[in-house]
Amino acid sequence: MSDIAVRVEGLGKQFVLRGKQEKYRTLRDTITHAAGAPVRLVRGLFSRNGSRPEPENTFWALKDISFEVKRGEVVGIIGRNGAGKSTLLKILSRITEPTEGYAEIYGRVGSLLEVGTGFHPELSGRENIFLNGAILGMRRREIERQFDEIVAFAEVEKFIDMPVKHYSSGMYLRLAFAVAAHLEPEILIVDEVLAVGDAAFQKKCMGKMQDVAGQGRTVLFVSHNMAAIQTLCSRGLLLESGHLLQDVPSHEAVQTYLRRGVTEEVAPSFDKREGDGSIRFMDVEIVSSEGETLTQLLSGQDIVIRMEYKADRDRCPSHVNASLWVNSLVGERFFVCCVDVVRDSFRNIPPEGILTCHVPRLPLPPGSYTLSVWCQANGRVADKVENALQFEVIPGNFYATGRLPNRKNSSVLIDYSWEITGRESSLPRRQ
Repeated sequence: MSDIAVRVEGLGKQFVLRGKQEKYRTLRDTITHAAGAPVRLVRGLFSRNGSRPEPENTFWALKDISFEVKRGEVVGIIGRNGAGKSTLLKILSRITEPTEGYAEIYGRVGSLLEVGTGFHPELSGRENIFLNGAILGMRRREIERQFDEIVAFAEVEKFIDMPVKHYSSGMYLRLAFAVAAHLEPEILIVDEVLAVGDAAFQKKCMGKMQDVAGQGRTVLFVSHNMAAIQTLCSRGLLLESGHLLQDVPSHEAVQTYLRRGVTEEVAPSFDKREGDGSIRFMDVEIVSSEGETLTQLLSGQDIVIRMEYKADRDRCPSHVNASLWVNSLVGERFFVCCVDVVRDSFRNIPPEGILTCHVPRLPLPPGSYTLSVWCQANGRVADKVENALQFEVIPGNFYATGRLPNRKNSSVLIDYSWEITGRESSLPRRQ
């Protein structure tokens, strides 16, 4: 048996835009237009470039997409809004037909493309579980075997015999995901619906998807949560404007996605800030131990973070605390450096100056990061700027071995050593 679960070749999907108002036609216009159709067809076939002209008011949501997914692979599909991710999943789920190319699916597919897909609002939760299972091609005995687990996972035991039209959106989502994940499809297709649930439910769903992947089933996962993509998926497909831009390991696809500026929320900015304004950060920069401004940092390099500030002269605080923290572009916190509130708070600071933090041997592997800063004055938040600075770390000789560290092996770098001690023969053995 082939180890291919999904094969996509030259896939394209074209939509007709209906926004333009068509001119009113008389009966004579209609007959004339129909009579001229063969001539227009021949002219199109024998145009100078040999290609048929594109009809007006059309849009290619996908164009020339080709890839293969092996059985048991967990593949993340990422891209900005409008890149074609949902259209691709709808074609793979057999909801819509491609305009060109083809997609071959080898196995039973379970799709969760939007909340409650395939649910009937007038039926109860119990009836919808059996209905959805039948749509997925499950026998009644298989559904009955999984029924209790589905209900327990969805946490809707008290409402299982109530029509789902009375469910909240959270209950609807929990039951829909539980059905899709528990009815043992060979290929599970999940769109960005997990963002609807609360944090506890999202964590539960991620755990279930890891279980599904661990059972050797194939998962195609669309999400804007880059941390989830890197955690769950071994491989990433990056779509842009309907084209397949990259088919690489997931962490590489995420880095390309972020570098291409699709996450505006992490762009460096001093416009979004919090605090009472008694102190304001004016600028943040990273310099070397020699004072040279750095745009790229080396793993293991000694760095200095300089935060220029200006205090309100009428409210110049007597006690000041500060902190900074470093995140990845997907929001993972790596480390925090803070002034100890009791012991190290700055007293009677100058109205203008620079707060300096020394970081010896930068413990970050190669990647993209953001730096955020915070300041407290007289017990109240004076200023807080998230993503004040974005910076790149490139490979450095952190361990002095010539081997370059990378994010695949570790999220942070630390000094460590190993040793082995033999058991002394004179020591009594434990009975």
